[in-house]
Amino acid sequence: MIQAEDLSKQFGDYWAVDGVHLDVRPGQVLALLGQNGAGKTTTVRMLTSVLLPTRGRASIAGYDVVRQPEQVRALVGVLTEQHGLYLRMTGGEYLDFYGRIYNLDAAARRRRSAELLGYFGLAEAARQRIGEYSKGMRQKLALARTLIHEPPVLLLDEPTSAMDPESARLVRDSIASLRSSNRAIIICTHNLVEAELLADHVAIIRRGRILVSGPVEELKARLLGAPIYEVRMRNGWRGGTLSLPPGVELVTESGTGARFRVADAEASNPVLLQQLMTRGDEIVAMQEVPRTLEEVYLAAMQKVPHD
Repeated sequence: MIQAEDLSKQFGDYWAVDGVHLDVRPGQVLALLGQNGAGKTTTVRMLTSVLLPTRGRASIAGYDVVRQPEQVRALVGVLTEQHGLYLRMTGGEYLDFYGRIYNLDAAARRRRSAELLGYFGLAEAARQRIGEYSKGMRQKLALARTLIHEPPVLLLDEPTSAMDPESARLVRDSIASLRSSNRAIIICTHNLVEAELLADHVAIIRRGRILVSGPVEELKARLLGAPIYEVRMRNGWRGGTLSLPPGVELVTESGTGARFRVADAEASNPVLLQQLMTRGDEIVAMQEVPRTLEEVYLAAMQKVPHD
């Protein structure tokens, strides 16, 4: 649904985006992670035919972003950090205006506007001028505009920035509900918690280049190694010698138990537990230690020089 090959953009002597490859299929949500200035927004602008690539190519649902810009824009819903809201319009007028831009007939505009205003809790503010909206209300209206024509591709740049926790959760829930077998979504963000909640694939970009990309769990295994399991004992960790199964490594010891890195949990964990119980340890619990996207991000950043 979204493809990019060697996508690059140069401004003077500076490469804002340099050799980006993307392949986002229907049903996938890709989080494009990076610091401010990493190239996320420039990438989105090229994918929406706003900026012409200096090198490489990209397509949306098979349409080339350079040769077929009108078809690309008709299929994409874009949420940018600068929403471009018309503050003198009411919320209802604003959505109707964009429905006209996307060639929706009057009945479709009324239906979609009512659905979206109701979903985002803006129905009562539909006749209120946008200039009187709070930041959170404006963000929700901008997302409603993004969805007015039911696009199969969504490109969302910092979708919950400057929102209160309740509104941010509503927007996250709505993005999660938009995942379908017929839609592809890219979320540009530096909010790693949000990215982990929403995305099944991740690409980490730094200085215009993709450092790593892939499914979240695959990146955890690739960058953080085999998963770690924590074993808690009733009487704490006793130390001493222990013949560990192949592929199991003792990582840390503590007063309540120990942590082991396990390459093949299904094969090794039963053997490890049996050995611990055989020597008299009373096992209270054994569980995998959660690993976050933040750890993946930091590990990726540590693999490249910071000049």
